Amino acid sequence: MSDAMSNAARYRAQRDAGEQPEPEQPAEAPMVLNAQNKSEFVETAIQLAIRQGVFDDLPGAGKPLEGLGTHHDPDWWIRRKIETENLSGLGPPALLLRVEDRGLDDDLDRLGREEDVRGVLEDFNRRVIEARRQLLGGPPVVTKTRDVDAEVAAWRERRTTARAVADADAAEQADAQPRRRRGWWRRSA
Repeated sequence: MSDAMSNAARYRAQRDAGEQPEPEQPAEAPMVLNAQNKSEFVETAIQLAIRQGVFDDLPGAGKPLEGLGTHHDPDWWIRRKIETENLSGLGPPALLLRVEDRGLDDDLDRLGREEDVRGVLEDFNRRVIEARRQLLGGPPVVTKTRDVDAEVAAWRERRTTARAVADADAAEQADAQPRRRRGWWRRSA
């Protein structure tokens, strides 16, 4: 209990018992916040807020804390910010190159010209070699460079296969649709 509450309770008890209440003692000097009493001050403020109902009806009340029970990550707040803001391009080059290597084939498939594919592959290989030469620390660069000619050949093959599949799908859809008869006014065209 706080001092004011205990003084009021003591006063009421003495008055109810028929005793003469003790004279009010001079108030203590206001509490100065320092390193020794900081935890007491914080705990008192929390207890007062609980009594006033400040913490009632908070969002997430009664639900488990997110991420509790998993391994401890001191940089959890950075990871959460990156996920919520959908930030990319952050991190050591070794990790960024691994992620880029995983999706490189899909990126190449979106390109339409062989010169563009070669340019992307040469840039990727240059950045891998540059990351291997850095002595800044961090995780090791395990991403391999790509053979440009072999990748271009694989790109051509995937492109040819994709075209064949698309043509087959288009032909199948055309066969599935019934042919509409043209009216007599369009026959002459």
